[in-house]
Amino acid sequence: MTTFDDRERAFENKYARDEEMAFRIVARRNRLIGQWAATLMKLTPEEADAYGKSVVHADFEEAGDDDVIRKLIGDLSAAGVETSEADIRRALDEQTIEARRQLMASE
Repeated sequence: MTTFDDRERAFENKYARDEEMAFRIVARRNRLIGQWAATLMKLTPEEADAYGKSVVHADFEEAGDDDVIRKLIGDLSAAGVETSEADIRRALDEQTIEARRQLMASE
């Protein structure tokens, strides 16, 4: 019975690590997409850092990426930057790859 219990614990630990890594990747991606948008809006470095953090916080409003996309579209439009949802989704995909790369390199 202990072998089965050990395997079960190992699977539970792996699941917890995978979920934590997925959370960290999304949080890093949101910060990176915030910096991307801040560059388009021509924000100062201090404003860009604060904006990146606000995008991370916006992701906690609802499950999925729709809350982040809504925020980015609204903020970019308000700043006079023309963009589409497709552009933002493409940038999200690119930043997800970059976030994963950064986190894997730091471990």
